[in-house]
Amino acid sequence: MPFFTFLIVLYVLKDTKFALFYIFFVPLQPKNQLFESMRKLFTFIFAMTAITVVQAKPKFTITVTSDRLQTITGFGAASCFGAMEPYGKDTTPAKLLYGDESAIGLNIMRMEISPNFVGDVKIPEWGNWDTPYDWNGSLPSAKIVKERGGIVFGTPWSPPGDFKTNGTAQGGNSDDQGKQEGRLRKDCYEKFFPWLNSFLQWMHDNGVDVDAVSVQNEPDWWVSYSGCLYTPEEQLDLVKNYAHMLDREKFNGVRLISGEPLGFDPQYSDALMNDEVARNQIDIVAGHIYGHPPFGDTPPHSSYNIPANMQNAAKLAKKYGKEIWMTEHSVSDNIKGRLPNWQEQLEFAEEVNECIQAGCTGYIYWYMRAHWSFVGTGETEYGTDNKKNKLLPRAYVMSHFSKHLTGSTLLKSSATVDLKTNADIEASAFIKGDSLIVMAINTIDSDRDFIVKLPYNVKSGEMLLSWGNASDELCQKYPIDIAESTKRVVVDLPSKSLVTYIFTLDNSSSGVKELTRQDYDGPKTYYDMQGRRLDKPQGLCIERRADGTARKVIIKD
Repeated sequence: MPFFTFLIVLYVLKDTKFALFYIFFVPLQPKNQLFESMRKLFTFIFAMTAITVVQAKPKFTITVTSDRLQTITGFGAASCFGAMEPYGKDTTPAKLLYGDESAIGLNIMRMEISPNFVGDVKIPEWGNWDTPYDWNGSLPSAKIVKERGGIVFGTPWSPPGDFKTNGTAQGGNSDDQGKQEGRLRKDCYEKFFPWLNSFLQWMHDNGVDVDAVSVQNEPDWWVSYSGCLYTPEEQLDLVKNYAHMLDREKFNGVRLISGEPLGFDPQYSDALMNDEVARNQIDIVAGHIYGHPPFGDTPPHSSYNIPANMQNAAKLAKKYGKEIWMTEHSVSDNIKGRLPNWQEQLEFAEEVNECIQAGCTGYIYWYMRAHWSFVGTGETEYGTDNKKNKLLPRAYVMSHFSKHLTGSTLLKSSATVDLKTNADIEASAFIKGDSLIVMAINTIDSDRDFIVKLPYNVKSGEMLLSWGNASDELCQKYPIDIAESTKRVVVDLPSKSLVTYIFTLDNSSSGVKELTRQDYDGPKTYYDMQGRRLDKPQGLCIERRADGTARKVIIKD
């Protein structure tokens, strides 16, 4: 009769909370045979463990609160290409990108207010050639956007040369321009807003009611092309003492946008916000983020020391109930010989998300049509996928935001990864109607279990997933399995992906009973569903409060 001994093996699985517990009966045998039996036994154990156990995925968690931040007015781009040339009669980019009927869903269009005194410029010495660089150049695209319910705003790169210190629309920063800074002459401050009125009148007479006008494109950037410099104090003087001449009553409550500094320098907007008279004239604080990401780039996350200009400018703007728009930037526009790769697309998505988290209510990209933008140019040097007037992958990346977040309200949230410029993983949450929307961007080559902790019960959902530049890798829809009403959902967050999770709120007694608000007695302004201010609100509209919150309301006669 053989004798046996017991072998007990406890194997702890790496990176999990699990262990395998084995008991084996091993017959007694000579030492050399016993060692061989043990070797075979452990080989068997490790093989079975590898076959039967899947290592748990790392986790990423977002905790969403019911605290509401800013309401998102929308997303857009500029109606120009090449050397800032308007599209003229070519309305294809606008038709591809704007409105609910488009695949992308943009709703804000930026156009140049060229430095003219008339809208349609004829130049006889050029054979009566009709220049596209006039107010007429963006008119056809503006009509498409307005017909589709969008917002159109105009920005002057320069007032007419007759109003300026250097006598030309050019900025003056070149040897042939004498290195003379071009500024608005003090004696022409009183002419500036009447000139904007003439632009608004011409556009109205030709079928477009412009929703907003800006004071100046990049007032802090000295250029050789069309440009005009202002210090923060000069802009304050112009707005405080002359902006009342903008005819808001005649032009349907047209809104005034602050000057748009190159790196969102808060000195420009803070000067306006700290002066009550000027503050009451400004509706939207705007700027660009060239060289200055929304959250800056500072230690310990970086060796640089770039301040968070946009986030800082938003503080006073939000305090006084102003919108914050990022009105121009381009991502990966310096690439040569190719279209943006998928990592660069994710970096673009992170920029949009970071702008929103920094307080942005409107994000307006640079050109509609460029190889680094939304619509192809047809230039063969960037590859065969750069077909003219074909939607590019970046347009579909933008659609994650524009199709789903326009009209939503950002909810305060926290995540297991600190929000910073170009974080490995970013997430944000929004509420819109009966939907609770969570955006997630995973830039690393590793899947995650995404734990979503919500303030309200949800009963169903779907995810919109993009993980590459190919057409079958963009905006693919998948259902989210939710067995019963819950505030905690675990979903997949694939590696190197952009995902929009859209949950349906449970409006039963166990669901969104917390959505009611206390009465608010502070100042309120009203906008239509396209974000245009209403002096006499009626019907369904958006009510914005000075504390930065907003809600949909129905106002009856």
